[in-house]
Amino acid sequence: MPLIEAQPDALAKVYAKSLFEIAHTQGGQSNAESILGEIEDIIEIARDNRSFNELLASRLIDSTKRDASLVRMFEGKVSGLTLSFLRQLNRKGRLPNLSQIATAMDEMVQNQFGRIEVDVFTASPISAGELESVRKRLSDSLGKDVIMHPYTDSSMLGGIKLRMGDQLIDASIQAELRKLRDALLNKGSSELRGRSDDMLEN
Repeated sequence: MPLIEAQPDALAKVYAKSLFEIAHTQGGQSNAESILGEIEDIIEIARDNRSFNELLASRLIDSTKRDASLVRMFEGKVSGLTLSFLRQLNRKGRLPNLSQIATAMDEMVQNQFGRIEVDVFTASPISAGELESVRKRLSDSLGKDVIMHPYTDSSMLGGIKLRMGDQLIDASIQAELRKLRDALLNKGSSELRGRSDDMLEN
């Protein structure tokens, strides 16, 4: 089975809180962000590499063998705290939840340090000027330092979609067309109901 890609559950938030507090106590904001970055890098590797994903998430792999693999792969390449955390998750059978834990920790980092990361989706690459304009408007509106991550979605007809954590702001052309379609359908239903009422009254 692959890593679980879903919104954090209660247990994922507990692990994330524990890691965040230890990292912050050891080295403040920069250390907390660094540890989170290492975890996110490991998750990206797992997403791109099926074998590594299976190593982290498969219930069929013996935890002792997995632990040895984690040490061999990451010792000296990531911080001691990150490696210890991965090994602890392995012992508890929670490595498949690594992505959920990272998502929960990311939200904690953002809330603690007054910043928010926003995924920006457009049909074609957005220019630096347009991206900065969106960033500034969001920053002024939210009162936080906004970090933008632009992505191109070729399935979009146009417009823009913004994702902040589990919140999605959809201003794409598809969304506007859906609203128009729903409005027309509702209008048509109202007209049909009106005609039916008239027929019954007559």
